[in-house]
Amino acid sequence: MSRRVLLAAPRGYCAGVDRAVIAVEKSLELYGAPVYVRKEIVHNKHVVSTLEKRGVIFVNETDEVPEGATVVFSAHGVSPAVHEQAAARNLKTIDATCPLVTKVHNEVKRFADDETEILLIGHIGHEEVEGTAGEAPGKVRVVDGLDEARTIIPTPGKKLVWLTQTTLSVDETMQSVAILKDRFPEIANPPSDDICYATQNRQEAIKAIAPQADLVIVVGSTNSSNSVRLVEVALEYGAKAAYLVDYATEVKDEWFEGVEVIGVTSGASVPEILVNDLLKHLDEHGYSDVEEVRSSEETLLFALPKELRADLKAAK
Repeated sequence: MSRRVLLAAPRGYCAGVDRAVIAVEKSLELYGAPVYVRKEIVHNKHVVSTLEKRGVIFVNETDEVPEGATVVFSAHGVSPAVHEQAAARNLKTIDATCPLVTKVHNEVKRFADDETEILLIGHIGHEEVEGTAGEAPGKVRVVDGLDEARTIIPTPGKKLVWLTQTTLSVDETMQSVAILKDRFPEIANPPSDDICYATQNRQEAIKAIAPQADLVIVVGSTNSSNSVRLVEVALEYGAKAAYLVDYATEVKDEWFEGVEVIGVTSGASVPEILVNDLLKHLDEHGYSDVEEVRSSEETLLFALPKELRADLKAAK
């Protein structure tokens, strides 16, 4: 049996996650611990626990942050109401919202008026969706899944436009859009694609590997929407089995039974060290032949949040 690993590329950190994590690390250096972060900075257990050890305190809401302290907003974005709450408590805010999420926020602001209802394709309760919908309270309806696309009844007499959460499955999103367009032919499109380039690229990379894979292991956390999607895409495109793990230690020996080819990838909020740990673990089980399968190149970089750039400049 020729045991081998097909390693997806691109994988792991996207530009938005990289920017958000560096923003927290730079805040620690500049302002000292503790630095408060509203929600998880990115949806990854390892990243959160590593930052906690360095003096980051994660909170659910701004009212848990002491008056006048520094708070970083996560990559998933926040609503204007959260900005107002932070200002009322005299908090120093560093907004690490991914610029691609900010783009969708700006689209909501552009389309939100009394005549228009926005159908936001996404997961109810996800932080990004809550922040985006919060840009226009009462004017955004969340369409969560294909069933919702088939059954949602918009407010009569309103113009309609669809937008999406950035970290969804590309295929399922386009199915939802097709259903909405079929039901509401007059629905307007967003000015450009909302699904993040990194989400799309990671899905395309695993699609190339899945048909050859007896097993796909995705490194990522269960609350990471894009990581969960990678498991679904792997199964949809022909992988015989696919699992999501935070750490290599979660891999079960029985998964290897009869398996020759293992596909490996990681979500957009996953540091490469966790993938390397998994590859070492697979090597110990005889899967030492690793071939990287690259579907696209990524060169995008985002500047740090403007508040942080100003303070870094002043500190020089």
